[in-house]
Parts: sequence; structure tokens; C-alpha cells
Amino acid sequence: MKNKLKRLAGYYRPYQGLFLSDMFFAVLGAGITLAIPLLVRYITSHVIVLPGSEAMQMIVKLGLVMAGLVAVECFCNFYIAYFGHIMGAKIEHDMRNEIFAHYQKLSFAFYDNQKVGQLLSRVTSDLFDISELLHHGPEDVVISLIKFIGSFVILFRINAALTVVAFAFLPLIILYAVYFNKRMKRAFKTNRARIADINSQIEDSLSGIRAVKSFSNEEVELKKFRAGNEQFVESKRRSYWYMGWYHSGLGALTTLVTVAVLVAGAGLITGANMDVTDLVTFLLYINNFTEPIKKLINFTEQFQNGYTGYERFLEILAVEPDIKDAPDAISIASANGEICFDNVSFKYEEKQDTVLSHIDLHVNAGDYLAIVGSSGGGKTTMCSLIPRFYDVDGGRILLDGVDIRKIKLEDLRRQIGIVQQDVYLFAENIMENIRYGRPDATDEEVIRAAKLANAHDFIEQLPDGYLTDIGQRGVKLSGGQKQRLSIARVFLKNPAILIFDEATSALDNESEKIVQQSMEALAKGRTTFVIAHRLSTIRNAKKILVLTRKGIEEQGTHEELLAMDGVYAKLYHG
Repeated sequence: MKNKLKRLAGYYRPYQGLFLSDMFFAVLGAGITLAIPLLVRYITSHVIVLPGSEAMQMIVKLGLVMAGLVAVECFCNFYIAYFGHIMGAKIEHDMRNEIFAHYQKLSFAFYDNQKVGQLLSRVTSDLFDISELLHHGPEDVVISLIKFIGSFVILFRINAALTVVAFAFLPLIILYAVYFNKRMKRAFKTNRARIADINSQIEDSLSGIRAVKSFSNEEVELKKFRAGNEQFVESKRRSYWYMGWYHSGLGALTTLVTVAVLVAGAGLITGANMDVTDLVTFLLYINNFTEPIKKLINFTEQFQNGYTGYERFLEILAVEPDIKDAPDAISIASANGEICFDNVSFKYEEKQDTVLSHIDLHVNAGDYLAIVGSSGGGKTTMCSLIPRFYDVDGGRILLDGVDIRKIKLEDLRRQIGIVQQDVYLFAENIMENIRYGRPDATDEEVIRAAKLANAHDFIEQLPDGYLTDIGQRGVKLSGGQKQRLSIARVFLKNPAILIFDEATSALDNESEKIVQQSMEALAKGRTTFVIAHRLSTIRNAKKILVLTRKGIEEQGTHEELLAMDGVYAKLYHG
């Protein structure tokens, strides 16, 4: 925990000036709070016994002094409220950048086992609680300690016996707080997990709202959501149970301090061991004694929220990217596109079956290779290994004779363009979605890429042309239109290697024909891997690979494979 807290404190480093000024005004404000009751005591014990006019003049002067102190205290409170929150927001901004950048480094293997809603909660609610802790925590602790220690010193000098009465409750308050604090921490951690589950459920349901409505399964989604929501309420109930006892018990104990001081003070006055003026001052300071206790109690709750969120934040940062640049990785400006699979084996997780086993394959630069086979045979997996979405478990993959693990990831993936069946388009206009293929491209280059992908004509017919908003994931476009935009992206990227992953399998015949023409235009002069569902679309491929769970069972041209009368022939005629 010590190392975690030290690391957490490091987020203040860029804002040292802001942090120190925030602490300065926190200390100044706390000091003024302690000074005002002393002035009241001076007035009630010394000033009021002066002759009438002299007393009045002194009261006015001291009144103005106290008004000035209140104004300074007001400014101090404004400063720590405004600039303190600004500092917290900046730290939250830095931490959000850090975790989002880390998300970008993690591989497909990580996202295969995660829910987007849970990842989102670590970027939003968790970081907000952390920033609140980093902002309020130090100043609350400093203010509370100054008031607490200052009150003790002043009260002890006024009347030691009554101070002992007041502070006798302190061990009981601490024990009570520690007992419920531990239970609250566990409850808050459960709450974090529950709200992350709810976020994930909402994200999943809303993302698939068309599927939900097409099956009339709104009630099914409501039942799933209500179940998760009830679990969240139950975890909240437990945390509120402990919180209720925590606050009510501590509130009662701090009130008992005042009662005990009042009773003991009255006894001392009766025995002529204390002045009424001192008791009044004592009661004024009791608030400065009990308020810090309450603030420290609130801090412990805030600490539980913030520190729990911080632990979840660190959990993500602790996940090492399993796919990253080797220390001796080289840069490549461009590639010819020669690909070689050398005895490649792969499985997704340790306990799962091997998906690819001892694959040997050589593809010359500019070759057009089609990959076919039954579902689950490893076609998509095989192509996903080329851009290192996953790393091989055995063997190696070479690009132009170089192990792809020895090439910088950014350079490797810049050489590869992928068109998938499930096209992902961002909630932007068409121009920006195509430009995603090369963010520094000019508008003219984007339009040229759209023309090459047979997309320009339909884009021009849209209400705002290239500036048309296409909705979340391109819902305002047809499947063929979305596919042509994804091809335009790859035209703009201009890679040496292409991967078409069943890019036309979900299209109607007319759309498939148009997209097929775009794909063929894109494939010219590039090393191309085509994962085909419809075998009619790859009859002209230079080489066809038949991939099954046993590995590469057959390879050759369309005619050669039909002549073998093997797996391919059955797939073709079946």
C-alpha cells in the first residue's frame, strides 16, 4: 500500500505550485477559524469591563478585525474550492489520458475477456472519485489537524481538566470509526464491481438495440437489467447499513462531547474553579474540535471510494501488453509483401485446443491467395496473425524474410489493410470515416480513394455528400455502402498486403458484384489474402488454400482442387 500511495502522490508533481498554494490557503483559513473565538474571549473577559466609550471603541475595532478575518477566510475557502477542484480535474485529465493510452496498447487477447462497460467505468466514475480524493483529501486532513491540535492546545491552556473530559471520548471515537471503516471498504469495493456490471449490461443492450427489437426481446433485456440492478441495490444496502451506523454513531459521540463539557463546565463554575467566560469560549472551540473529527470521518469514506477506484485503475495499468515491440525491433518504410508461415502453431488460451498446427505457407509478393474451409478451421485466426493481433505460439511468420516480431508494430500494421465482413464506422461524417485510413490525407485524396472504391457516386447522392453524418456504426447506410467505405479507407492507406475477411458474405448479389469489383481493383499489385464464404467469388485466385482443423489439407487452383475431388470439391458442390 505504501508504494501505491507514493505513486498516487506523484500525480501532484506537475501541479506543485497549485497544490502548495491550495495548502497555504487551507492553513490560513484554519488559522483564522481558531483565532476568532480567541478574540471573542478577549472581548467577553477584558473589553466589556472597560469604561463605556473605551469599551465601545475597542468592540468596533475588534469587530472590524473579525469582519476582515471573515473576508480573508471567505477568499481562502473560495480558493481551495475553485482552484483545488481545477487541480483535481487536471489530475483526473492526466490519469484518464494514461489509462486510455494503456487501453490502446493492449491486444485483442485482453479485449476478448473484457466487457466494455466495465472498462468504461474505470475511465469515468473511478477516476472522478480518485480526483475528489486527491483534491479534498490533503486539504481536509491539513485543516482538520490544524483545528484539532490548535483547539487542544488552546483549550488545555484555558482549563486542563475540562480539556481531558472533552478528549476522553477520542479513543472511543477512533475505535468506532476503525471498526465500521473496514466493513465499509469491503462494501464499497463490491459496489464498484456491481456498477461496472450494470454499465456493461447497458452498453451491450444499447449496442444491440436492433437485434433486441427485431426479436421483440425488450422484456428479456429489462429482466436482465433489473436482475443486475437489484444486485447493485443489495450491495448498496449493505454499504448504507454500515454507513448509517458509522455516521449516526459518530455524530452521537461528538454531540456527547459537547454535553459532557457543558455538564463538567457547569460543575466547575459552581465550585468557583472556572469563569463563565471560559466556558463560553470552551463551547465555541468545541465546534472546532468536533468539526475536524467529522471531516476526518468523511475523509475516511472519501478515501475508501477514491482508493478503491485507484486500485481498479492500477489493475488495468498492471496488465502488460502481451504484444509489443521487441527491444531490437526495426523500422520499415515500405514492404514488398512476401509472406511466409514457417511451422506456425497457435491457440487462444493455455487451456484451449490448438487452432493452427504446424502451418507452412509461402506467398510471393503480389500473389492472390484465397483461404476456404469449414467454420472454425482457423481462417480468420491465420490472417489475424499477420498484423500481430495475436502472436504465434510456435514457429514464425516472415514479412520479406524478416520475422514480424522483429518489426515495429506501427510499421508492420501500416503495411496491411483489412476489410472485414463486420465493418466498423465511427459516428462521424463520411469524409472523416474514409480519412481514418490515413489521418493526414487531404480532401482530394479522400475523394480519389472513394472513386477507386466505387463509392463516390452514392456519396454524392447523399443529402450532405461527404459531410453526411452516418450515425452510430454507419446505421444510415446499406451493407454494400458501408463495405465500399471500408475499401476506400484501405485505398487511402495504400498498403502492400490486403486481407479480405469474408467481406462480401453478408451482401445481396447486386451489392456483392459492386464490392467485388472494388476489391479486385484494390488487390491489383498487392499481396492479397481472401477468406471466402462464397466459393464463386474466388474461382480466379492464383492459389486456393483449404484450411481445416487438421491444417492445410489442400492447395491449388480452382480447377486443380476440383480435380482432386476432396474437401474443396465437397465444399464447392455442397
